[in-house]
Amino acid sequence: AIGDIEMAANKKRKKPHLLSHTRPKSATTKPSLSSQATRSLIRKHHVLQKGLRSALTNGDAAAEASLRAELAACGGLQKYQEASIQGQSAERGGDTSRVLMDWFKEAKTRNSSLRGGKLRMLEVGALSIDNACSRSGMFDMTRIDLHSQHPDIKTQDFMEMPLPPEDTLQTDGYDIVSLSLVVNYVGDAVGRGEMLKRVGQFLRVDRHSDEQDESSPSSVFPALFLVLPAPCVTNSRYLDEEKLEIMMSALGYVKAQRKLSKKLVYYLWRYVGVEAGPTGDVIFKKQETRSGAQRNNFTVVLQ
Repeated sequence: AIGDIEMAANKKRKKPHLLSHTRPKSATTKPSLSSQATRSLIRKHHVLQKGLRSALTNGDAAAEASLRAELAACGGLQKYQEASIQGQSAERGGDTSRVLMDWFKEAKTRNSSLRGGKLRMLEVGALSIDNACSRSGMFDMTRIDLHSQHPDIKTQDFMEMPLPPEDTLQTDGYDIVSLSLVVNYVGDAVGRGEMLKRVGQFLRVDRHSDEQDESSPSSVFPALFLVLPAPCVTNSRYLDEEKLEIMMSALGYVKAQRKLSKKLVYYLWRYVGVEAGPTGDVIFKKQETRSGAQRNNFTVVLQ
């Protein structure tokens, strides 16, 4: 499973890891790999990265050197990112935002359903400016990635992105934030929790406060579009969908849509806000929810 290995928690850490420490650099892709070769390269990279993180955690210098050599022989992060972008390309059926747009079509959500023109979307980890959301004309897009290769995608770490000032949140904030295959790249459970907590601070709730009637096409906003590899919730030792929903509820979200495919799980979470801090007094620790030797270790910790 992608991003399923837990790194040792650093109790002295004052702030969460930056995404730049975990997510591979973007790269301009060339259509040189078949679908099978793409999948094989991605799987091998994940296995090697899993072993490398284990070696680093255990202080095994010999294993670390060996695994780094294997990663280099496979082409390193650049080759991996090329395969990842090819795997997510539209011609390979990998544009996750198509699911989001299908949901909006079902709900008959339109630009005119909200006052003030287009909806504002923040797309974190953007790889393309030509996905379904971008083509829809429904959104005023802000795209960010750690190592952008396109002038319309800003080079920005989400964990360092300035928060909209409270007095201008309704104009500078967003109606929806997209975290599609982003959270699973964060290398530790606490960092994933910090990312999810941060999203709500970018969403403008008051603008939609008079439109939360469930019959309204715009009742899903403000929202978070979250996409994870399916095994993160279907085969994790520490996280299942029930626990994720309870966790998201503590962060101020209500599940509006959900789709499970063979490889991915898609969610649309409507943000209703919280009164006393991101999680109040609720803490979600790393606790086993499923047993079994074949489980992965992916989880999210809120503290």
